Amino acid sequence: MVVSINSDLTGSEILVRCLAEEGVEHVFGYPGGAVLYIYDAIYKQDKFQHVLVRHEQAALHAADAYSRSSNKVGVALVTSGPGVTNAVTGLATAYMDSIPMIVISGQVPSSAIGQDAFQECDTVGITRPCVKHNFLVKDVRDLAMTVKKAFYIATTGRPGPVLIDIPKDISMHKCAYSYPKDVEMRSYKPVDKGHAGQIRKALQLLLQAERPMIYTGGGVILANASPELNKLVDQLGFPCTNTLMGLGAYRASDEKYVGMPGMHGTYEANMAMQHCDVLIAIGARFDDRVIGNPKHFSSQQRKIIHIDIDPSSISKRVKVDIPIVGNVKDVLVELLSQLASAEARPNPRLIAPWWKQINEWRQRNCLKYATSTEVIKPQSIVEKVYQITKGDAFITSDVGQHQMWAAQYYGFDKPRRWINSGGLGTMGVGLPYAMGVQMANPDATVACITGEGSIQMCIQELATCKQYHLTPKIILLNNRFLGMVRQWQQIDYASRYSESYMDSLPDFSMLAESYGHVGMKIEKPSDVDGALRDAFAMKDRLVFMNFITDQTENVWPMVKTGKGLSEMLLGSEDL
Repeated sequence: MVVSINSDLTGSEILVRCLAEEGVEHVFGYPGGAVLYIYDAIYKQDKFQHVLVRHEQAALHAADAYSRSSNKVGVALVTSGPGVTNAVTGLATAYMDSIPMIVISGQVPSSAIGQDAFQECDTVGITRPCVKHNFLVKDVRDLAMTVKKAFYIATTGRPGPVLIDIPKDISMHKCAYSYPKDVEMRSYKPVDKGHAGQIRKALQLLLQAERPMIYTGGGVILANASPELNKLVDQLGFPCTNTLMGLGAYRASDEKYVGMPGMHGTYEANMAMQHCDVLIAIGARFDDRVIGNPKHFSSQQRKIIHIDIDPSSISKRVKVDIPIVGNVKDVLVELLSQLASAEARPNPRLIAPWWKQINEWRQRNCLKYATSTEVIKPQSIVEKVYQITKGDAFITSDVGQHQMWAAQYYGFDKPRRWINSGGLGTMGVGLPYAMGVQMANPDATVACITGEGSIQMCIQELATCKQYHLTPKIILLNNRFLGMVRQWQQIDYASRYSESYMDSLPDFSMLAESYGHVGMKIEKPSDVDGALRDAFAMKDRLVFMNFITDQTENVWPMVKTGKGLSEMLLGSEDL
């Protein structure tokens, strides 16, 4: 069945119509020769807004965050050759975190493919390892169906980025336009409903547990299953941990939340993960930064339930006892339904000793840090941001120490408020992430917590913010080091700080002002609160705050590579 039948249109006009049919409101991109027909078609339409970035990598990151923060599909448009290769980092970032996104790339004319033409590259070959799927359009008559398939693939099953490569001649050829209402793909049949019998077994196991643990990941957020998760945790009364990608899935302000697990997780979360007798993993994948050494993790006898949309993720790193393949939301709805009708009920007395043990672990107060009146502690900045925004801001981050401090000290009670690169760990995402978030959520408070190394990788996007009146608050935790690199060099490389010191930094305040924004430099702890309040009060301005922080501060706790969850370093005294 098809809709919207029209007279002959060019491939570029068809593409624009297809995007409009899918409800696209923003496209992030950068023009070039191979996509000029597409840009001409964009110029003639009024259904969506194009956002001109200053680097293709930023277009991908902005589209990525647009999707993460809104449950809409982010769309990016780049030209052939270097436009595509500049976009690969953004593709890989979205792919690792299972973010639905459509990337449209220009290609040299069909007759020139394989001829080493100007600005030609093998886009399909280059991007194949870091997309869920990709297409090379060889006939303009296939374009509309290709777009429909791309959106379907990107948003169903385990989500991910899909790339459509369009040769320049295809963008100018004409054909009759008709956009499919739906699509059927014989080779692609994602499963949504979990097996009722497996869910029943899981519930029986959970209700018999004496030391239960609920471990949730980004899959809960991607499936929009946070309401169901919160209901399940509250009804069971079990401890819950959210991974870096799952922050906000279960509310951090609740006593049942034991913090983030993993390399820089809380002591209580890691000890509970290691010593539980029944572990239910929901939309998580037991990655190396969460469970540490798999042998150490498996040394503790426990029963494991694993719910995931992707069957290849189950028993990939850790053998599980009850696998449940299905959409997290659908599975949790069924689990809650079975819980409501079950004869057995959760027994608080059965797990009371377990909660006593967890609360003893909590008393270690593993996130405590030494305060100072002389130097600014980066953790204190994040805590102040939380207080001032009342925990209701969208927080984007780059990758490094500042990312971990943001995750540890900003308590997320809502999903899709924490936007960071978890799987690939991409420096430079913070500012374009903030752009994408604000485009998707124009009335929201948006803050980017970043480091002086990361921010310089896409700092040219300050121009994009100026052009489109975007007003995120940039919070630079400036310790004049590549902080996480320095920390590892201190711990594992006998303090040989090889190329981790930032010896020549710009005046970030003046740099921000040169782009037309407000710049601040804050050097005293006593000035932190006032600067942040002043910045967040300026609703209509981008404010770049350069906080000069303690150079020696490290992220604790820490599980070193190759170590297990219960082999944590809680501070420098453990070195």
